[in-house]
Amino acid sequence: MSTQRTTGRRKQAVAAAAVVAALLSTAACGGGNDDDGGGSKTGAAGFDAANNKVAQASLAKKGGTLKFAGAQDADSWDTTRGYYGFMWNFSRYYSRQLVTNKTAPGATGAEVTPDLAEKTAEISDDGKTYKYTLREGSTWEDGKPITSKDVKYGIERAWAQDVLSGGPIYLQQVLDPKKEYKGPYKDKSADKLGLKAIETPDDKTIIFKLPAANSDFEEMLALTSASPVRQDKDTKSKYGLKPFSSGPYKFQSYTPSKGIVLVRNTEWKASSDPVRKAYPDKITVDFFTNANDMDQRLIKGDYDLDIGQTGLSPQGRTTALKQHKANLDNPVSGYIRYAVFPQSVKPFDNEHCRKAVIYGADHESLQTARGGPVAGGDIGTNMLPPSVPGSEGQKYDPYELATANKNGNAAKAKEELKACGKPNGFKTTIAVRNNKPVEVATAESLQASLKKVGITVDIEQFDGAQTTGIIGSPSNVKKKGYGIIIMGWGPDFPSVQGYGLPLWSSDYILESGNNNFALIKDKTIDGLFDSYTKELDDTKKAAISTEINHKVMEGGYYLPFVFEKFINWRSNRLANVYTTDGYSGQYDFVNLGLKK
Repeated sequence: MSTQRTTGRRKQAVAAAAVVAALLSTAACGGGNDDDGGGSKTGAAGFDAANNKVAQASLAKKGGTLKFAGAQDADSWDTTRGYYGFMWNFSRYYSRQLVTNKTAPGATGAEVTPDLAEKTAEISDDGKTYKYTLREGSTWEDGKPITSKDVKYGIERAWAQDVLSGGPIYLQQVLDPKKEYKGPYKDKSADKLGLKAIETPDDKTIIFKLPAANSDFEEMLALTSASPVRQDKDTKSKYGLKPFSSGPYKFQSYTPSKGIVLVRNTEWKASSDPVRKAYPDKITVDFFTNANDMDQRLIKGDYDLDIGQTGLSPQGRTTALKQHKANLDNPVSGYIRYAVFPQSVKPFDNEHCRKAVIYGADHESLQTARGGPVAGGDIGTNMLPPSVPGSEGQKYDPYELATANKNGNAAKAKEELKACGKPNGFKTTIAVRNNKPVEVATAESLQASLKKVGITVDIEQFDGAQTTGIIGSPSNVKKKGYGIIIMGWGPDFPSVQGYGLPLWSSDYILESGNNNFALIKDKTIDGLFDSYTKELDDTKKAAISTEINHKVMEGGYYLPFVFEKFINWRSNRLANVYTTDGYSGQYDFVNLGLKK
């Protein structure tokens, strides 16, 4: 699950470092006059009051306008194409699925619950057949019933990667591993529903016939990409500008990179939807070009929360920790922040050159650039998040990044440079999103430490809203010479398949919307994923997950920065607010309410 935040120049990075130092001292001593809640003064719930637990649940009332702010627009609001974590979270306002994540805090929020379907799957045929019956009363925004064919068509759109690139393709890989179906826009059948793996015997029944069992299949159906789309409302590549609603809210207006207004879908019936409470009358999103400006407006009370859910920027969080601590939560996210090395860009086709960067980096400096232990997270030592079964956390540290080599190891870096035929170092380019100051600061930290071992890097910033076609295009990455890409990733669902498949499987290398940036084509890793998908025993699945992570780290494809933590803001007005593992430590948007 991809993420998103903003500008950055050398003086900003220096200022950020000073602010981080101040933040750490503030956090260490508790900081602020709302240290243990102080809600009586501010109306806020208290520090960490919504971290894996529900704050102000009983105060949620119908009505009002819920106001989001954001430093970046989504990659797409099309349910097929969106891949940003906040997009998946927000899209449940206007889209439904057969099953979805539970509306509960912490780990429970990652579990699956019925949505459009009356109940979770009826599974038969040794895990290869999944049957669902749609519940009564579920309608589109024009009042027409949502049918099984609408669900099938919405899923089929993922096959149209030439038109709708960018979103997850798990269902495509599982239902059509031989890539025989060409997608609804090239479908020669009259009804454009020619995907044989999905059957719709009537409008209420949908049956999935998997060529091979996959133990995570129902989690895939809980993703936004399995939302229904009605054929007569499909505007193809323009659908993300005004998706047709199956949920409690519909689009009133959307101006890309400016804002969104959702209003009630008057055809939605609470009786047909066991998941959504639909408290607010209206939901708005305003996008800012500067994260610091956005944070100031959040703290001032003009907005309720940040849609990006990647934490306050250094300037904002220092102010918030000192003066408004009762409005903050400090969750561990499911994200790992990292640098990745595309093998198509020389000399990163040589694992020793990759490992020279890993050893040459100052990991404590990178942690500081991310926000330090409190706002950034623990030093990352491997590529499997703590929330995924099979993770060993910091205990698995093959390059000793959190211990002996936490400030880098120049001698080991030079050994690796010699082994890769570059004893005097080399030159490369770091690609980093321009709308995330913390990422720019991370790039500058990496640049400074690598210079000491003879690796010279230029930093090239790109538009974070254009990720799909810039770093998501292997041909563009090669053309631009992006030897290092700074990125972050969280689980699409809590398993090694839901986290690592798009990053590490050779089947997931795409011409556009690619996330296997390292271009890993490893038969052992692919084979382990195959074993995982067929395995039903949870203990054995966790063991395979651990082994996949080890193979990835042994290849030196990644330099992990941190197991990420956030300092997230919630306004005094928010009620029924909690963080959820279903969306990697974000606040669960779908049932947020406002206090009257």
